[in-house]
Amino acid sequence: MKIMEARNIQMVDLKAQYKKLAKEIDLEMNKVIQSGAFINGPAVKEFTQNLAQYLNVKHVIPCANGTDALQVALMALNLKPGDEVITTPFTFVATAEIIALLGLKPVFVDIDPTTFNLNISEVEENIGQKTKCVIPVHLFGQGCEMDYLMNLASQHQLYIVEDNAQAIGASYQINEKQNHQLGTIGDIGTTSFYPSKNLGAYGDGGAIFTNNDIYAKAIQSIVNHGQGERYMYNSIGVNSRLDSLQAAILNVKIAHLAHFNQQRQQAANWYDEQLSNVEEVITPYRQANSSHVFHQYTLRVPEKRDELKDWLSQHDIPSMVYYPKPLHLQKAYQTYGYKTGDFPEAEKAATEVLSLPMHPDLTEETVSYITQTILNYFK
Repeated sequence: MKIMEARNIQMVDLKAQYKKLAKEIDLEMNKVIQSGAFINGPAVKEFTQNLAQYLNVKHVIPCANGTDALQVALMALNLKPGDEVITTPFTFVATAEIIALLGLKPVFVDIDPTTFNLNISEVEENIGQKTKCVIPVHLFGQGCEMDYLMNLASQHQLYIVEDNAQAIGASYQINEKQNHQLGTIGDIGTTSFYPSKNLGAYGDGGAIFTNNDIYAKAIQSIVNHGQGERYMYNSIGVNSRLDSLQAAILNVKIAHLAHFNQQRQQAANWYDEQLSNVEEVITPYRQANSSHVFHQYTLRVPEKRDELKDWLSQHDIPSMVYYPKPLHLQKAYQTYGYKTGDFPEAEKAATEVLSLPMHPDLTEETVSYITQTILNYFK
């Protein structure tokens, strides 16, 4: 196969995606502008319905961003200061940040080295009298072991809040039976519509979803200042809304999400095939009971990760390290008493992971250039 010369390779090519959808997006945005309904307008209601249908979930409550989604989800559960929430140290900071902001205690658990998700075998070991909730993060595009987590939650009366910012559209098979959309299995699910996400807006946005009527009512109130009836406030809330222009954009994109995810999977297959004989890198693992929608295509490079990253940059190929330092070693979280060596798999992953360009508009030619450049480095 002819290898292309490098030209403007993007980690996420939002411009190419916009070009494909420009007529639809411009039309829907113009409708919002002409209507003047910029807050909680018809576009928001329509997107909310379409997302609920896509996820096959009873309630979807949009909000301003993915961090707010996590915060509001925990607020809806009425957790008390000092309650413990188990989660992963190998994730974007928002997951632990909202736990700390609410006066709760983050309890970190090490990761599975193959999936980068929570090591389920260690979750039960960390359940104590103050443990109230587990937040699994479906990292890089595939799910945690939700069947095991849900059984554990039932045994110990725990809440499960799914952080699904990176895996919208991925499914998970419970007990080798029915497939469920990730984010709809636990008590509450959350997601982000940050522009680079698989379903991304052109600004910030997020959503919370649940099949529980009581949680849904609480969430709907919390995102609107704790309001019940107009100007009647039943609880302490926040102001967190998805604006109508972003909803209009997302409404166009959600119709294409399944196809976009399939294109990501195709690009991942090209990467897999072309890197299969490179002993120095480990390609992403796929769980049998979870689809993978490849928010990121993340290699493990046990040696010379940083050197390979520099080499790619010299050849105009972007790459990213998600995440260079686990949360338990970050300065902001030192108060919780963790130290180097507490979570060896998370710490090791932080020195080895390298994410390559991944988006629906990657061509086989581009992937070939990237993989050939990697091959050249290790010759």
